[in-house]
Amino acid sequence: MFKKEARKKYKDLRNQLTDNQIDEKSLAIANQLVQLDIWDKTYYHLFLPIEEQKEVDTEYILNILHAKDKEIVISKSDFATTSMTHFLLTDNTKVKKNEYNIPEPINGLNVPTNMIDVVFVPLLAYDKLGNRVGYGKGFYDTFLSECKPDVIKIGLSFFEPEDLIDDVFDNDIKLDYCVTSEKVICF
Repeated sequence: MFKKEARKKYKDLRNQLTDNQIDEKSLAIANQLVQLDIWDKTYYHLFLPIEEQKEVDTEYILNILHAKDKEIVISKSDFATTSMTHFLLTDNTKVKKNEYNIPEPINGLNVPTNMIDVVFVPLLAYDKLGNRVGYGKGFYDTFLSECKPDVIKIGLSFFEPEDLIDDVFDNDIKLDYCVTSEKVICF
């Protein structure tokens, strides 16, 4: 399957999900995550979901990270450079949706990418080899390429993997894991 087909297929599948299904599956994904051996790290990068795109609701993961007293990092996107700036999420962090309805921090304490230990990665689709398909702008591939080599990359998905994404590029960064409501897939 090619990325363009995958984007259409999984946007359509997401659009068929009810709010209740998204909530239940998001909670199940968070419960699956607890089983992973990743909780001895310090800095966890978490995306804030675009509700209009019916993304995995990461609030449950946020609660786990708070309960485990972890440092939570969120990003602000620069669409002119397709880069992201990372900020520590604190009680004082103000979050506002940008023009693409992405919740982002307005400002805060900057966190260098080389400090981030674990990244929860949004995606539309992925395959059995750990290749992911995002929205196509390359924000996460650029960001992940700037992270330290041993950063743990965890995709979150409502769906099972495709057998193969055919048009993978050299600069596409593979996932280490993908977590669904049913299981944890290790690549």
